[in-house]
Amino acid sequence: MESIDHVILIGGIVMSLGIVLGAFSARFGVPFLLVFLAVGMLAGVDGPGGIRFNDTWLSFLVGNLALAVILLDGGLRTRFATFRVALRPSLSLATVGVLVTAGLVGVFAAWLLGIDWRLGLLLGAIVGSTDAAAVFSMLHSSGIRLKDRVASVLEIESGINDPMAIFLTLTLIEWVTAPGGLTPLGLVMRLLVQFGVGGALGLALGYCLAHVLERIQVAEGLQAILLCAGGAMVFALVQTAGGSGFLAVYLTGMLIGNRERAVTADVMRAMDGMAWLAQSAMFLLLGLLVAPHRILEVAGPAVAVAAFLMLVARPVAVWVALLPFRFNAREKGFIAWMGLRGAVPIVLALFPLLRQAPEAGLLFRIAFAVVLASLLFQGTTVSVAARLARVRRPGYPEPVARSRLRGTRAPILEVMQFCVGPNAPVENVRADQLELPPRSRLLTVARDDTLAEPGQTVLRAGDAVCVLAPTTSLPTLSALFQTPGRAPTWEQVSHDFLLSGDVPLRDVAALYGTRELTPEEEPLTLEKAMQRMFTSPPVEGDSVVIAGVPLTVTRMEGAEIVQVGLLLPRLEGDSGGKLWVRRRREEAGRERT
Repeated sequence: MESIDHVILIGGIVMSLGIVLGAFSARFGVPFLLVFLAVGMLAGVDGPGGIRFNDTWLSFLVGNLALAVILLDGGLRTRFATFRVALRPSLSLATVGVLVTAGLVGVFAAWLLGIDWRLGLLLGAIVGSTDAAAVFSMLHSSGIRLKDRVASVLEIESGINDPMAIFLTLTLIEWVTAPGGLTPLGLVMRLLVQFGVGGALGLALGYCLAHVLERIQVAEGLQAILLCAGGAMVFALVQTAGGSGFLAVYLTGMLIGNRERAVTADVMRAMDGMAWLAQSAMFLLLGLLVAPHRILEVAGPAVAVAAFLMLVARPVAVWVALLPFRFNAREKGFIAWMGLRGAVPIVLALFPLLRQAPEAGLLFRIAFAVVLASLLFQGTTVSVAARLARVRRPGYPEPVARSRLRGTRAPILEVMQFCVGPNAPVENVRADQLELPPRSRLLTVARDDTLAEPGQTVLRAGDAVCVLAPTTSLPTLSALFQTPGRAPTWEQVSHDFLLSGDVPLRDVAALYGTRELTPEEEPLTLEKAMQRMFTSPPVEGDSVVIAGVPLTVTRMEGAEIVQVGLLLPRLEGDSGGKLWVRRRREEAGRERT
C-alpha cells in the first residue's frame, strides 16, 4: 500500500514540476513539450529521481493512445474551409515529402553511422514525418497568427502524414527481418489499405459518432470523455482492420468539429485539457524510458543527422512536394523550418525494439536525440522564423469570452464579450453611435459591477461590452473594442491605404493604373479581378499586380476578399508614394486641357 502512495506522489510531483517549469520557460520561447521530456529524463535512471523504467510495451501503448487523443483534438479544430487552400499541398507533403525526407536522411545516416543502408532508410522513415502533437502545440501556444495557407498546410500535413511514415517503417522492418515476404504488389496493397481503409472508416465512424454526440445531452466533462472514448474506439477498430488509425481518428475529429450541434465551446475547452494531459503524460513517460548517458554516447552522429534533417532533407522535400503549388520562397522556407519532430518518431522507434530488429537500440537513441534537437532549435524559433518569412497575419486580441448561439447555421452567431481597452477606437463614443459590422448588435454594457443603459452610455476604458455578431466579424470587433496592436511586417509594407473589395477596378485603374484595362477587366470589382489572377484560393497577405497597381488581400470572410490594400508606386526620394500621386494628377490635368 505504501508503494502505491509513493508512485502517486512521484507522479504528481513530476507532472506538477513539468507544468510549472513549462509555464516559466514559455516566456523564453521554450516549448512545453521539451520541458516535459526533460523532466521525464531528470526523473529517470540517470537523473535525481532515479526511477528505473524500461517497459517498452507500456510506452508504446500510452504513446499510441495519447497520439489518438491529440489527433482527435486537432481534427476537431480543423475547419472544412481549411481544405479549400491546403488539402492538395498537404497530401503532397504527407506522401512525397515524407518519402523524400526518409530517403535523404536514410542515405546520409547509413554513410555517417556505417550501418547497412536498409537500416539507414529505416531511421529515415522513423524521423521522416512531422509530429502532430508538436505542431499543434507550437501553433496554438506561440501567440502568433499565420497566413491561412501556411497554417492550414502545417496542421493538415502533421495530421495525415503518419500513415506514410508507419507504412515505410513497418515495410523496412519486415525487409530487414524477413526480406523474402515482400512483393511489389503487396507493398502497393498495404499502402492503399493504410490510406483507403483509414480514410473511409474514419469518415464513416466519425459520422456515426457525430450523430451520437448530437443526441446525447450530458455535462461538458462527460461529453469530452465520451468523445475521447469514441475516438479511441475508432482508432482501435481501424487499426484492427489494417488501416491507419491515426488518419481515421483525425478525420473523425474533423467531421465532428464541423457539425453544428456535436460539440460546444465548453466541450472544446475540456478537450483541450484532455489533449494537454495526453501530451504531457506521453512525453514524461518517453523521457523516463531513455537513459541520457546512452544518448550522449551517440551525441555527435545524432547532432549531424538532426542538422542534415533540418537544413537539407526537410527543405529539399518541401521544395519538391510544393513545386506544383503556389507558394513563394519565404512560405516554403517557413514550412520547411516548422517540420517539428516530437512523439511520433519516438513511438515509431519503439517498433524495431518490439520486433527485435538489428541495431534497434541505436536507432531509438538517434531518433530520440533528433526529437530533442528539433524541439530545442526549431520549437524555440517559431516567432522569429514567422517574422523573417513574413507569414504572420494581422493580429487581434481574443474576446474575454465567447459562446456560440445554438441553432444558427450560416452565418454562425456568437455572443462575444470585450473589455474596452485604453485608446480603443470606441473609447469616448456613445454606445448607440457605434458603427458595428453588419448583422451585429450591442447587447449590454457593464461598468463597476453594474449594467449601464446601452443606448446613452459613453464607453470608457475598462467597460465590459457584450455583442451578438457573426463569427466572421471577430477581427473587426476586436479592432474596435481593444487597443490596436502592431501590424505584422508584411502588412506594414504591403499597402498605403485600404479599399473595399467591391470597389470597381476601373475607378482604381483610372487613378493609379499604368496601363489600360482590357474589355474583360472593365466591369470587374477589385475582388473579382484579384480572384481571377490567383491560381489557387487566396489568403490574407497574398499580392497581385493588376494594371500596374500592386494589390494585397488584407481581410477575407470565407472565400471572399472584403478588404484590399493598395501600394502606391515609389519614385526616387518618395517616402509614401506622394510624389507619384502628384505627378499622376499633373498628367491627368494636362490630358483634360
